[in-house]
Amino acid sequence: MASSSTWGLLLLAGLCCLVPISLAEGLQGHAVQETDVPRHDHEQHQEAACHRIAPNLADFAFSLYRQVARQSNTSNIFLSPVSIATAFAMLSLGTKGATHAEILEGLQFNLTEKAEAEIHEGFQHLLHTLNQPDNQLQLTTGNGLFIDEKAKLVPKFLEDVKNLYHSEAFSINFRDTEEAKKCINDYVEKGSQGKIVDLVDELDKDTVFALVNYIFFKGKWEKPFEVEQTTEEDFHVDEETTVKVPMMNRLGMFDLHHCDKLSSWVLLMDYVGNATAFFILPDQGKLHQLEDMLTKEILAKFLEKRYPSSANLHLPKLTISGTYDLKSLLGNLGITKVFSDEADLSGVTEEQPLKLSKALHRAVLTIDEKGTEATGATILEAIPMSIPPNVKFNKPFLFLIYDTKTKAVLFMGKVMNPTQK
Repeated sequence: MASSSTWGLLLLAGLCCLVPISLAEGLQGHAVQETDVPRHDHEQHQEAACHRIAPNLADFAFSLYRQVARQSNTSNIFLSPVSIATAFAMLSLGTKGATHAEILEGLQFNLTEKAEAEIHEGFQHLLHTLNQPDNQLQLTTGNGLFIDEKAKLVPKFLEDVKNLYHSEAFSINFRDTEEAKKCINDYVEKGSQGKIVDLVDELDKDTVFALVNYIFFKGKWEKPFEVEQTTEEDFHVDEETTVKVPMMNRLGMFDLHHCDKLSSWVLLMDYVGNATAFFILPDQGKLHQLEDMLTKEILAKFLEKRYPSSANLHLPKLTISGTYDLKSLLGNLGITKVFSDEADLSGVTEEQPLKLSKALHRAVLTIDEKGTEATGATILEAIPMSIPPNVKFNKPFLFLIYDTKTKAVLFMGKVMNPTQK
C-alpha cells in the first residue's frame, strides 16, 4: 500500500523584510469567472466568498482547539485552524465517496446547505485576500504539492489545486528519502524566510505525494509597549507552580473589559493592518468554563462593541509553539477514512490505492513589545484621572488572532506556562 503525507506549517516570527506573494494574477478555475468583471465588483465578490465560509472555519477552529485542550490541560497550545483547514480542503479535491464527505463535514461544512464549488471558491478568495501585496500585516500563505516522479496524477486534481489553492507542484524521487526530505525542507525554509528548518525528519519511501501548507505572519502593534517597561514578574502556572517571566507593561487606553458571562477579562489589541489579537484571562478556577463557552458569536460581539478604558496592563513577552499529529485530532472530528485502508483518493491517482499516512502541523508564535517587528513609534495618550485597574495576565489565558478583512480566525492558543518553548 502506497502512502501519502500532508504537512502543515505555521510560522509567526519577527523577521526581516518579507516579500509577499501576489496571487492577483492567474486566478482562474471552475469556481469563479473573472472575465470582464470590474475590479471593484470583483473585490466585493471575493470578500463575500471569504465571508461565506468564515462561520464554518470559526466552528472548525473552536472544535479543533477543544480536541487539543482535552488531550492535555498542562501544555501550551498554539495552532492555525485556517492553515489546517486549507490543507485538508485542498486534499478533498482528490477524494471521493465517504472519504470526501468526511473531510468536508469534519471541516464543519454542511454539504446539503453549501455547494462544494462555493466552499473551494471561498478558500480561493481567502488565500487571495491574505496574500494581497499591500496587506500591512505581511501575511503570506503557500501550498506545495510534492509528487513522486513515477506517479501519474489525475490532471484535473493538479489543475484544481493549482487554480483554486494556488499550489506549486514539484516532481521528486521519494525513494531517495534523504533527497526528498531536503526538497520539502528547502521549500519550507524558503517560505519561512529561513526560520523553520528541518520540518520533515522522517519520510516513508513508499510516499507518492506530500502536501505542504505554510502560513507566515509578521505584524506590529498599533500601540506598542516600551522595552524599558518590561520587568521580570511572577506567572502562576497553577496553585503550586510559579515561574519568572519578562512581563511587558503599559499604562494607557485599551479595549479592555471584564465579561461576566465568560468570567474573564477580555483584551483586544490591534495590529497595524487588518488583524486583531484577543487575549482572554479567566477568573481563578474558570479556565475550563471559558474553553467550553467561547464561541464565534461571542467574539463577534466583542468586535462589534468595544470597551475603551484606562488600565495598567501586564502581558508576558513569550515565544510558544505547538506540533500536532492531526490523525488523532481530526479523527475525533470524524475524519478517519482518509487515514485508513478504506481511503478513496482515486481523484489524486487511479494507478494504485492511497491513504494519508501522516499529517503534521507546526506552529510558532512570538509576542513582544513591538508585535513581531521593531518600530520606533511612540504612543502618547490621554487617560482619565481616576486610578486605572491593574490587569495582569500572570496566570493561564487564551488568545486568538483574527483577520478582520476575511473574518477568519487565523491562529488560536492557550498560554499555560510562558517558559515552555
